[in-house]
Amino acid sequence: MTPTTPETTRAAKSGARTRTMKAIVKAAAGPGAEVREVPVPTPGRGEVLLRVLRAGVCGTDLHIWNWDRWSESRVKPPVTLGHEFVGEVVECGEDVSNVRSGDFVSCESHVVCGTCLACRTGAGHVCEKTRILGVDINGGFAEFVAVPAVNAWHIPAGVPLEVAAVMEPCGNAVHTAFAGPLSGCNIAVTGCGPIGLFAIGVARAAGAARVFATDVSPYRLDLARQMHADAVIDVSKEDMVARCLELTGGRGLDGVLEMSGNPRAVRDGLAALRMGGRMSMLGLPTEPFDLDWNRLVIFKGITLHGIIGRRMYDTWYQLDQLLGSGRLDLRPAITHVMEMARFDEAIALLREGRAGKVVLVPWGGGEGA
Repeated sequence: MTPTTPETTRAAKSGARTRTMKAIVKAAAGPGAEVREVPVPTPGRGEVLLRVLRAGVCGTDLHIWNWDRWSESRVKPPVTLGHEFVGEVVECGEDVSNVRSGDFVSCESHVVCGTCLACRTGAGHVCEKTRILGVDINGGFAEFVAVPAVNAWHIPAGVPLEVAAVMEPCGNAVHTAFAGPLSGCNIAVTGCGPIGLFAIGVARAAGAARVFATDVSPYRLDLARQMHADAVIDVSKEDMVARCLELTGGRGLDGVLEMSGNPRAVRDGLAALRMGGRMSMLGLPTEPFDLDWNRLVIFKGITLHGIIGRRMYDTWYQLDQLLGSGRLDLRPAITHVMEMARFDEAIALLREGRAGKVVLVPWGGGEGA
């Protein structure tokens, strides 16, 4: 990674002091988002100001753009979108000691209270008062963003900006994968969206014996092959349970990383597990659904894990080690890098299933590490 120069830092600081900046804003209730001129934030006590260099587009951003039922109940416009990003520190507020100007950092998007029962017992990722950057607080689809310094995470040496921008969602994949045994295990990833694709790479890097991937999209299954899945299963044409039993010599899967939220994928994944297997569930069903708990869970002794976010900050250390080892390469899953002004186009690509992970380059974000 090329270090920043004094000239670059001075220019960035000068830019940060300008009166306004461009940002992608959810301006009002209803579908869509727009480019607006908004004030450049000033970092408060314990905060840092970042010049945003790259930002990833997430399924959550698609939900907010569409203005679905979840968005209606959670998002309070106007708010600047974007919770996956990497930036250069250009200004530090008072009482900041863990980063300094010129540092390149990714960010944990969950801003937690630090005082609730969950936070004080090492489970801040399920903080009762969690606020999320780009959802509840102004996020990183902008030229600059202010974040709590404690949420800033130094980028491992040699990690490209496009990869650094998606460390946050990759952390979801790490958390899901590491919630149960991996080494020497037969693992299936159900749902090959971006986090599912990352999970394939994570499981392989962590020593899984074999990793199988399921989806209904030929495009996504091809990306799964590029992430070196040992087998891909098109569940619109094949029986997942029968295929997994065939691939495992009749033993069944040791673990399922459920990334789709699809009821059939959940049922088939549970059916394909061996007795005593585990399913870690990150995918979000759109509606409640029936499940044969006796046959698929209780009588099989299955362990179910509900996964949200990243363990703070265990998961970040694990991700650091994986990226630093060179054994985890996320680049095949990053299919598009485009200007942030083309945000609507990025949303269309995701809605139509014609992209893996889309990374945006903000105004003035072309240079950097």
